[in-house]
Amino acid sequence: MADYVVLSSWTNQGVHDFKDTLERADLAAEIFQDAGGEIKDIIWTMGPYDVVVVASFPDDESVAKAALKLGGEGRVRTTTMRGFRRDEMASIIG
Repeated sequence: MADYVVLSSWTNQGVHDFKDTLERADLAAEIFQDAGGEIKDIIWTMGPYDVVVVASFPDDESVAKAALKLGGEGRVRTTTMRGFRRDEMASIIG
């Protein structure tokens, strides 16, 4: 499983429905799981992004599927980055 960082910004609808953010996090976990992934951590943030998610997926196509489904809900826009843990980075530069 590969690690991904998903940076999420609330849309106008997401801001309007801010009180539902915990339920939306549960929905995101279901969407990610249905796509073959798993949320490792979720952090609400201040600044240009409202929520940061660290998740694992088997491949790029699976995370793309989850991000599209999540975005299709209309409350967030996402930017997804592939992450590398220390052992993976050691292998890449070794």
